[in-house]
Amino acid sequence: GAHMSELASSSQIRMSFVRWALVTVPTILFLGFFSGRMANSGFDNPWYDALIKPAIQPPGWAFGAAWSVLYIMIGVALAMVLNARGNGYRRHAIILFSVAFVATLAWSPLFFAAHQVFAAFFLILFILAFAIATTFAFARVRKAAAWLMLPYLLWLSFASILNWQTHVLNPDAETLAPTRPATQIDV
Repeated sequence: GAHMSELASSSQIRMSFVRWALVTVPTILFLGFFSGRMANSGFDNPWYDALIKPAIQPPGWAFGAAWSVLYIMIGVALAMVLNARGNGYRRHAIILFSVAFVATLAWSPLFFAAHQVFAAFFLILFILAFAIATTFAFARVRKAAAWLMLPYLLWLSFASILNWQTHVLNPDAETLAPTRPATQIDV
């Protein structure tokens, strides 16, 4: 009857999800890479290049590749949750996600720009804790969104081990040489 036409059709719900994803995925990708760029993250950072690397350290390109895939996956997961209007757990899930993601954005500046390897390790444990809480909250909203979070949790776990080993191998990392701006050229 007439009341049925008032309900959103599945194609409308799909379009709404796509619209959310067209916002969340590029935004998360942009913020993630902007944070890394501002912090001068990676092997072209002279301070980082000078550190002793853990044996399990992947090649530099692997980080960009991994984060690209992870940002897309968590962006899609967030879009699923944002699209679940009327779900009682939605708001809680979005808050937890936001805390985990903002903390994720803070990690590169803390590690690569401030050279605080030890503090960055505690930050990554904080991120992991909130990402796990987010995944459970997402599961109450959309099961698929929780599954999309799993690679992020695995990567954070691996990254926390890397971060810890980097600290152990470089106990004086904060005081290690190239702290002056890269623009300064020695004559």
